[in-house]
Amino acid sequence: MPRVRPGRVRTKNTNRREALKLSGMAPEDFNVRPGEVKSIACPDCRTWRRIMGEKVLKIREHCISDKVAEGEKHVTCPGSDQLVVIDIDVRRWQSEQNRLLRDAMPQENRRAARQFYKPLPAPAAPVSRIKAEVTLESTRQSYLAHRKGCTRCVGGQHCTDGGILARRYVFALNQEPARREAREQLERQERRIARKQSVPAVRKAQWAKHGGKAVETANNRCAERTPGSLSEFRGPQLPLAPQNVEAHDRRQAELGKRYARRNATTSAA
Repeated sequence: MPRVRPGRVRTKNTNRREALKLSGMAPEDFNVRPGEVKSIACPDCRTWRRIMGEKVLKIREHCISDKVAEGEKHVTCPGSDQLVVIDIDVRRWQSEQNRLLRDAMPQENRRAARQFYKPLPAPAAPVSRIKAEVTLESTRQSYLAHRKGCTRCVGGQHCTDGGILARRYVFALNQEPARREAREQLERQERRIARKQSVPAVRKAQWAKHGGKAVETANNRCAERTPGSLSEFRGPQLPLAPQNVEAHDRRQAELGKRYARRNATTSAA
């Protein structure tokens, strides 16, 4: 980091005015932050100028106009070489300036004085502590996967997690005959219920519920029908003739011609 060159007062002359005290000025008209260049708004020309010196502070000599390079006349500001006295508490002034800047900042750009960090997620529980459905195959796969990746489980020795998985696998192995018997008993009960539902009495009751003798008799009856009569399964609202006879005949004639042309093409091929 480059060293900041302190400001030097090259003349002992002053503007012979009473020293300017910062306590009598507005807090936003000067800057005396530690580590920054001291500056002040000249009370005569209202432009920001540097404060020179270390013990004796004075406003740097400057012109009233900033357009001397453009040809305007060089006129020294009466506020040049003005003595400045820092008679304020710099820390309190700095905290007040920070508060004013924070209040003037838009609400969406403000930052809280205290940062709240999101807590780190807890580490995942090991396989030996996960409570899930315990089966013989799941416990066996968990135990073998742990043995494959653990360097402390060698031969008949196990680490803490390996011992838990091994005991869980042995317990599931001992409980497997009872579980197999329970599954077989449940399957026998399901087959017994299926046989009860397929007996003739049950089937007869189902037929009676969904149809009955009347429907079965009507389905099995073979009766001659008079030509032009309607079936009892068809309503009287069903039309027996087309509504537009001419259009129906014209459509039938077109279909006949199309069928004849297709047959002629097939025969020629």
